[in-house]
Amino acid sequence: MKPSSSLSNDQKLKICHHKAANPSIKQSALANWAMQEFKLSKVPTQGTISNILAKRQQYESMDSIELTSKRQRAVKHPELDNVLANWVLQCQARRVALSGDLIKEKAHQFARQLELGERTPEFSNGWLAKFNNYHGFKAQKSYGESGSADLDAIERNMPTIKEKLQSYSLQDIYNMDETGLFYRMAPDRTIARRQIEGSKKDKTRLTFVFAANVGGSHKMEPLIIGHAQRPHAFNRKSGEQLGFYYRSNAKAWMIGLIFREWLQKMDQQMQDANRKVLLLLDNAPSHVVRDLPLTNVQVFLFPANTTSKIQPMDAGIIAAFKRRYRRFQLQDAIDRDEQQKADIYKVDQLIAMKWAKAAWNDISSKTIANCFKHTGLFEKETQKNEVGSEEQDIENELKDAINQLPISSPMSVHELINPEEEQQVAYEEISDEDLIKLSLSQDQEEEEDGEVMDENPPMSTKEKLNVLHSCISFLDLSNPNHVIAHKVLRNIQFEIQTIEKKQTTLDRYFCKEY
Repeated sequence: MKPSSSLSNDQKLKICHHKAANPSIKQSALANWAMQEFKLSKVPTQGTISNILAKRQQYESMDSIELTSKRQRAVKHPELDNVLANWVLQCQARRVALSGDLIKEKAHQFARQLELGERTPEFSNGWLAKFNNYHGFKAQKSYGESGSADLDAIERNMPTIKEKLQSYSLQDIYNMDETGLFYRMAPDRTIARRQIEGSKKDKTRLTFVFAANVGGSHKMEPLIIGHAQRPHAFNRKSGEQLGFYYRSNAKAWMIGLIFREWLQKMDQQMQDANRKVLLLLDNAPSHVVRDLPLTNVQVFLFPANTTSKIQPMDAGIIAAFKRRYRRFQLQDAIDRDEQQKADIYKVDQLIAMKWAKAAWNDISSKTIANCFKHTGLFEKETQKNEVGSEEQDIENELKDAINQLPISSPMSVHELINPEEEQQVAYEEISDEDLIKLSLSQDQEEEEDGEVMDENPPMSTKEKLNVLHSCISFLDLSNPNHVIAHKVLRNIQFEIQTIEKKQTTLDRYFCKEY
């Protein structure tokens, strides 16, 4: 029998069970096991294994017919399923007790708003059981007043929080938070105001999800949330194909289902690393942990109205990211101004995402460690909570860049990296109307209004090497900074030449074959 390259749901469930029985097994070894066990034609990719493990709960809820299928049973009304699931998660975040009848009644309401008409399913107890099993929702219980009383007590008693932290080593304590980014925003108060007000139309806002541990030794891959699944700038590729952890919805917001996916992925990563960690979170409406079968991540929610003071991401890490992003943006704007481009701040989403990824990677472990220390949660501060010398140098660069640009009403650096509007939608409770809009655009592919591709055509290998040669010839190696640049440019030159040689070898091979 010819080996298969795809897995049935039953085989995927067996992979999950094999992982559970062998918790220390690496995903690469698990992939090799799956190929041999199921006689596959090729080894599953690490991404495939990771996605399978993250969906264990869904496979376990399937019946025997669904398990024999090579595709997960398609939800008959995905738009209804998405909007209702996010509504349930939002209710859980508000500590609202939900009965099965209330969920069914809300399903009827959403079905009418979605105009399903004759396609409206019968919202029976069987349907409710399948819906709850699919999303891992358990029986709803009433919380009474004890929850808010506990939160009040924690807010008044900082030592209680510190005691929780002391049961983990510093490298095993993480903080996660989201931030918005108007990635084309000009450092001009007048222009920026128009851009922000029009961002819902031209869709130039992204949400970034960042997480790191106390010492800064582990910065997790950022999750980026945009408006479209495949924006025009992606050139019909997925975010994963372009090297990003990317999700989308109509508002580019963090919502409950995306958060749960992110958290389960983190839990799987910690399982693979054989680590037990503590994750510090704020009480955003999307941060619903209840009913998630987490094994290696314990979640601790900060008391309400305290995150601006004690959450590390708010204590300078996100600001450090934005300083670095704006440095990329303003450097590019200066180049475009010198080239006399019409709109010097207009870049496409893919370029913005590349700048953002580079900005996050550039943040040093020292900067992250200092931000955790400044919260006062971990040790007594030995210095005032001020911007470090590295961050101050970047702020000075931003000031210089703003002065070089043609701006009528320049922003201060603080205004540039801390616009209030970038945070407003990150914590809003989502209305039913917006939940419906979000559910209708989960798989949307669109060409964004105002979206522009890089105006410069792709360069050939020869053109790239010629540009590098010109830059290298310009350098004065008696200058230490030029020596560093020389090394970097030579490395880039070597990479391009290596890729070209490999491509030439492949071309010659296929020419001989055919």
